[in-house]
Amino acid sequence: MRRTTAPPTSAPPSNAAPGPADATGSPADGEVAPQPAPGESSDAFAKPRPGEQAVEAAQARQKAAAKWGLTAAPLIAPPPPETKPRLTDDRPQVIADPGVPPVLRRVPTTDKVVFLTVDDGAEKDPAFSRMLRELDIPVSVFVSDYLIPDYGYFRDLAEQGVAVHNHTLNHPDLRKLGRAAQEREICGQQDNLAEEIGVRPRLFRPPYGEYTPETLRVAASCGITAVPMWNQEVFVDRIDYRYTDHRFHPGDIILTHFRGPTEWRGTMTDMLRLAVREVTAQGYAFARLEDYL
Repeated sequence: MRRTTAPPTSAPPSNAAPGPADATGSPADGEVAPQPAPGESSDAFAKPRPGEQAVEAAQARQKAAAKWGLTAAPLIAPPPPETKPRLTDDRPQVIADPGVPPVLRRVPTTDKVVFLTVDDGAEKDPAFSRMLRELDIPVSVFVSDYLIPDYGYFRDLAEQGVAVHNHTLNHPDLRKLGRAAQEREICGQQDNLAEEIGVRPRLFRPPYGEYTPETLRVAASCGITAVPMWNQEVFVDRIDYRYTDHRFHPGDIILTHFRGPTEWRGTMTDMLRLAVREVTAQGYAFARLEDYL
């Protein structure tokens, strides 16, 4: 894959917090609006116009992209749908059987968006967390408890808006387990994440993407409402596509893993850099999976 690097640059300073004002930006009752000093232009107190704010935001995004070795900033996703798409049976992209959570590889939408998801939890790279935050890239993570002796890294991700979902306690092949064992794996991780993260997940991904009808019934009993799979997988040096056109399509779900130099010849930030380049080059934006499911 083609790589592009750029020298790190300093992140732009954040805007100063405004002083006391009402919702329109005018001084509150009883307060005197600040006045320019003698010889100082009143322009110093002018609020940026919307067009200026848009330009400043774009410049900030481009600076952040350059810092992380990208020539183009990620595209901005459209606003989330007012009503989430109905997950009706549309195989192979959506498998929706009565009484169990739908299994999907692609979210039904015409928006030019894709959804990045990260599995397991072994590699806890703080640079990856910073890159997500500075580039404002939404992701959803699916974690297995046996890889996470301390959930601090994932609590931090949750605080910056990353949704943490269920990938079982011990990452077994669920096809080989009976109902009671599957309940321990799926429902046990539901209880565990509710305690560790503070939110009981709605989404579940079975290890290896393998499941049985019983798996879906168990997942439903634990509060799972959808089972996202994937159409592409990102590594540090390539993207594997399910289909031979080697293209993203609206609503595609992308898989990657919490891995680093031990398993990959690269880092989580190398993986994310490649994903951003390819998704952006094909005209897509990253969107938040939970806004659509």
